[in-house]
Amino acid sequence: MIKKIHRATVSGVVKAPPSKSYAQRAIAAALLARGRTTRLVNMGLCSDTAAALAVASSLGARHEVADETTYLIRGGLTPAISTIDIGESGLSARMFTPIAALCDVPITITGRGTVAARPMDMIIDPLRELGVSVGSGAGGRLPLTVCGPVRGRDATVDGRVSSQFITGLLMALPLAAADTTFTVVNPRSTPYIDMTLDILERFGIEVCHRGYTQFYVEGRQSYAPPREYVIEGDWSAASCILVAGAIAGEVTVSNLNPLSKQADMAVLDALARAGAEIVIAENSVTVCRPAGEELQAFKFDATNCPDLFPALVALAVNCVGVSEITGVSRLLHKETNRAETLCEVFGKMGANVGFSMQDDVMRIRGGRLHGARVSSYGDHRIAMSAAVAALRAESAVEIDAAEAVDKSYPAFWDDLQAITQ
Repeated sequence: MIKKIHRATVSGVVKAPPSKSYAQRAIAAALLARGRTTRLVNMGLCSDTAAALAVASSLGARHEVADETTYLIRGGLTPAISTIDIGESGLSARMFTPIAALCDVPITITGRGTVAARPMDMIIDPLRELGVSVGSGAGGRLPLTVCGPVRGRDATVDGRVSSQFITGLLMALPLAAADTTFTVVNPRSTPYIDMTLDILERFGIEVCHRGYTQFYVEGRQSYAPPREYVIEGDWSAASCILVAGAIAGEVTVSNLNPLSKQADMAVLDALARAGAEIVIAENSVTVCRPAGEELQAFKFDATNCPDLFPALVALAVNCVGVSEITGVSRLLHKETNRAETLCEVFGKMGANVGFSMQDDVMRIRGGRLHGARVSSYGDHRIAMSAAVAALRAESAVEIDAAEAVDKSYPAFWDDLQAITQ
């Protein structure tokens, strides 16, 4: 699908979609609540959330749709098949593998698209330390085959590439037969670990940690779901819409928790540094371009919130001066190598974007953008950031593979059109 975006101003209200990060974690917790029913409210089925729901069903959960945004999930880890397909979801791959390893039968985890190229080797050694038999594809990538059960004991995890496997361990180990202490070397994306700990607490699970480098998980616990669990709005999805308000007018995004543990709420800090006007309410955020002033270049550390990079590049190309975003090394193993993709896509639109792996910094010089035809390369965040930046381009920008937004924000194109004037 090709989308053509013209220069425009924006004005209006958009409702943020449900957080896919929280939804996937909540689905996993509901699966592990054996014999109990979890009521998930404000659920949305983007591709990643739908994949997590399908995996949970394959592993023994039963679900029914109460209404358009409410799902009832009956927990129980009793695998119905020996191969589970996580679609293109990196979180589901790394989170459900330790959960599958609770079972004493071989289970193969496979996926499609770009997730097949993502590194999974950080999973293998820790699971083996925990008594799991693990087989993998070439280079430690999918498919992975695990056969448990996980046994509580000491283990070491490399957190340099992703915190997603740590999430999987934190969710699986409370059901192990013994206690576990695991050490994390090079912890990254710690706000995502906070989200996992938040979910676990809501489901009655206790975990102790010391500075994200050592976790103690008592075994033989039981998941006890709350009466209902409401999925909060997605700050990751909202980030591009908020940037649109900053560069091209004014926009309000509702369904956002201003006290959220989501890493990408940090977009507000970046917007403030650039000089955007921000109003935070109880359940919404309004962002607008400063009247009579230009947005200014900013410095921002995105090491713990790397999904913000594409939105921040769209912001930076509309600022005066050179912006610097730290954390480029976190972009190498996403849906694409986002460091290279951002340089190519925005370069075709006339932007000056470069990065240094040695300094771990991306530098973006603000300036005028022109029309171009670019590709998302199947990356949802690239598609959204290019579309938002195109709102200030001198002529139309065409985006190939625009359907990539379905991975996290299926209504993005409709919402963008609704606020465009």
